[in-house]
Amino acid sequence: MNLSFQKTFYSIAIVFAIFAILIFAQPILVPLSVSLLMSFILLPLAKKFESWRINRIPAVFLSIFAVTIIVGGVIYFFSTQIINLSEEFSMFKEKILGVFADVTLYANNNLKFVPNLGKYEITDQIKSWVNNSAGSLLSKTFNSTASIIAGLLITIVFTFLLLIYRKGLTQAFVLFFPKDKRATALKMFKNVQQVGQKYLLGMATIILILGFVDSIGLWIIGIDNPFLFGFLAAFLAIIPYVGTVLGASIPVLYAFVTFESTWPAVAVAIFFWGVQVIENNILTPKIVGGRLKVNALIAILSIITGASVWGVAGMILFLPFASMLKVVCEEYEELKPIALLIGDQNDDEKVVRRKDVVVRWLKKIRGWFSKSHNGKSHGGTKPGRGSKKNFISAR
Repeated sequence: MNLSFQKTFYSIAIVFAIFAILIFAQPILVPLSVSLLMSFILLPLAKKFESWRINRIPAVFLSIFAVTIIVGGVIYFFSTQIINLSEEFSMFKEKILGVFADVTLYANNNLKFVPNLGKYEITDQIKSWVNNSAGSLLSKTFNSTASIIAGLLITIVFTFLLLIYRKGLTQAFVLFFPKDKRATALKMFKNVQQVGQKYLLGMATIILILGFVDSIGLWIIGIDNPFLFGFLAAFLAIIPYVGTVLGASIPVLYAFVTFESTWPAVAVAIFFWGVQVIENNILTPKIVGGRLKVNALIAILSIITGASVWGVAGMILFLPFASMLKVVCEEYEELKPIALLIGDQNDDEKVVRRKDVVVRWLKKIRGWFSKSHNGKSHGGTKPGRGSKKNFISAR
């Protein structure tokens, strides 16, 4: 085994250069990345409109307008629930502060961080901190809302332009490759587009299914605003392991604060555990598939890296980009180890094992039916049938 320090230095320098570009070009790359993923999702809808003999520009406009109406309706629906929840927050704020003060006091009594610390002193300090930080929090919220609206407008414009000029952009990128590799490059770009589209649509389907299941379960348990908590937990479930815990902790805490008994909080925790088991073993392998799935280690690393580079947008974008990077690495012999590191090989083994179990049970069921059928046929044989068969064979 030989180690080339020159190649190692070049690799590290390239990685640092990529991260520097991602950080400094964030105002342009974030809306461009979101618009690229949105164009992957809207491409089948735009093609459907174009198949109805609609020109490309009106077809792209109609597809973007339809999605904008749907997203706007969803935002309006959940914003009303958030407003109602914020109005109810003042009712159980004292209970939250009391629980937090009790936990802090218990920890201080056992570990002795601060001597002679009382519960009312902790509560007063928390209230003063909240009141002092309310103004800065309001200003930050206003600034972030304005930047989000500006980013959405830029994203819509980028998506519109990418869908209109998709063929010219694809041909331009293919021309960067040698002539004998252009067909392979075109196939790779189509695979990346299909993988990104299938991954995003698969994750959107999982979010919808989990959102409705979680919302119905929370509604049956008796939690207020079940659709808000249900779809928030479904959206956080994209993050392997950690997301499910975060999504379940919010309604569990809400149930613990709003109900006098602890049983609703326990019921919410048990319900989310059951949903997680079904999602990990049935929904994700069936809908997303093992070839597109990113293993848990790379998923968590991509989310942490995306948060450190682009913030919340990076947490959302880096996970599908990791799936598409896996497809690109599979086309190069030197990068196939990276594709193996990104992919979830254990999921393929689970699928094979699950298929073996299904085949084994099918064989058992067929054996049971064949035994019962043979038993009925032997038991129900008429006396004259055997003699008639012998007579025919004799003739």
